[in-house]
Amino acid sequence: MSKPNYSDIARLAGVGTATVERVLNGRGGVRAELVEKVVIAARSLNYPRLPAETHRGLLRIEVLMVRPETTFYRRLSRAFERISETLDPLVVVHRTFVDEMKPAEIAKRILSTDGARVGLILAVPSNPAISAAVETIVGRGLPVVHVVTRASETKGEFVGIDNYAAGRTAAHFIDRMSRTGGPVVALCHPVYQVHRERIRGFSDYLGDRPGPLAFEWLGFTRDDELYSAETLANALEMYPDLVGLYNAGGGNAALIDVLRRHRRGRDLVFVGHELTDYTRAALKEGIMDVVLDQAPEAQAQRALDIVLRRIGLTTIETDRAPIRFITITPEGL
Repeated sequence: MSKPNYSDIARLAGVGTATVERVLNGRGGVRAELVEKVVIAARSLNYPRLPAETHRGLLRIEVLMVRPETTFYRRLSRAFERISETLDPLVVVHRTFVDEMKPAEIAKRILSTDGARVGLILAVPSNPAISAAVETIVGRGLPVVHVVTRASETKGEFVGIDNYAAGRTAAHFIDRMSRTGGPVVALCHPVYQVHRERIRGFSDYLGDRPGPLAFEWLGFTRDDELYSAETLANALEMYPDLVGLYNAGGGNAALIDVLRRHRRGRDLVFVGHELTDYTRAALKEGIMDVVLDQAPEAQAQRALDIVLRRIGLTTIETDRAPIRFITITPEGL
């Protein structure tokens, strides 16, 4: 193929050749949105000369996340940081942490027009105000990708594991690994749709297989260490013959500490999520039996791949299947 010319780029970008000439020669005087169109078209046609000052950091993808104090979201943030360093200088990935308990502020951030952005990746809880904000910006044509959990049921693409299957998997392990029959309890954070999906899968599995195990109680921990510890302590008091525990959310460190001190802490089957320093140690000690890890690194990569394809920087079709969660036992460490 011959080298692309101004006319080729103008036709693909939907602008005039004079606009292309001004952008590619750094003459200025062109609106930012037209500069973006010209640069994307030129890159996709492998135009050999793009002045660095024209396109460096031109395309901004914003990532909104919550709970920076948790190992999982720190892993997710680091994954976006590492991947962004491998991308074309054209792209900047901007990461921001927001307060999950302030949905109005999250919605305001989603709707913000302070600084142009070509894509938005969300790892925030669902809420009517947040969902409405997502619907608004999707209506404006901005690509939105939900990671880990959905902030809107209807708008934006989702990248994450099959959480219903994860819940059923947790129930399967407790069912097969329990040495005796008895009560089983589960814990979760009620504001996250994915946690509710996990609990639904967990409950359905045990309901489909009537037997010696009984799903007796569901506790809400808010993924907070104090609430998690108190909730599990109450469960152990209510059910002294407890045989199984499934934590569908966070706060594992507090749960591990409670079980480490309890006389029956190593007797029950404990399944939780995310491989961290705490859960790794608990697996080795025999306090935890199975960890289901969401592979946040794979989620970050696919989310960015989807946005890059939507804005025309790649033509590679992304996989639409759920991200595979990783099952880890003490023997797999």
